[in-house]
Amino acid sequence: MTNHKQVVYQSQLDYKSKMVSRRRTRRRFNPRIFIDRTIETTAIVSLLLTGFSGVGAMGCWGMEIIETNANPNIIISGWQYQKSICLGAMLVSFSAFLGTSLVGASLSIQRDKF
Repeated sequence: MTNHKQVVYQSQLDYKSKMVSRRRTRRRFNPRIFIDRTIETTAIVSLLLTGFSGVGAMGCWGMEIIETNANPNIIISGWQYQKSICLGAMLVSFSAFLGTSLVGASLSIQRDKF
């Protein structure tokens, strides 16, 4: 039993001494990696926003139809404005996705030197 404790204790000492003897290197800021990650994150977020806005527009469209069928005297419903807002957000976020994808593709082609 004591041999086992000594072995564990010795391995912990070896581990700590290795940790102390290692040199810590400083990470350098690499703008290329930062730009790539920013473009990738923007593309993913804009695609998600496009999907959620599309679902919201479809929901508003359904509510507009339900409200119009319930009361035919309504000329312009409040859901129509909400639907327009969702469709506009969908258009803007999809164009942001296309823009970031185009910029990312052009930067990767420029780096590959085609």
